Amino acid sequence: QVQLVESGGGLVLPGGSLRLSCAASGSILSRYVMGWYRQAPGKQRELVAAIDSGGSTHYADSVKGRFTISRDNAKNTVYLQMNSLKPEDTAVYYCNAQLGPYVYWGQGTQVTVSS
Repeated sequence: QVQLVESGGGLVLPGGSLRLSCAASGSILSRYVMGWYRQAPGKQRELVAAIDSGGSTHYADSVKGRFTISRDNAKNTVYLQMNSLKPEDTAVYYCNAQLGPYVYWGQGTQVTVSS
């Protein structure tokens, strides 16, 4: 069983930055594919960024060049650095861990980009 706890969300002005953290417990995070998803009101949950056990990354087109996913296996933590934030980035952001058939979700953290 893996427990994921997100932190770092909040209210930020357009053009600002935030760094989300996802701390994992209950398993060795380095084996998992880790991802950040987001869900805006009235929309489906979508993949924002993912990083595999080898460090290869994938980003949604809408965040390429602005967001960076990284992992610190020693701390069992995954990060999402978000720069040049836009109002359309407003959503609840969820951390996700996948290993074979096992999939785990965090409780989510709200990110609001507004002036």
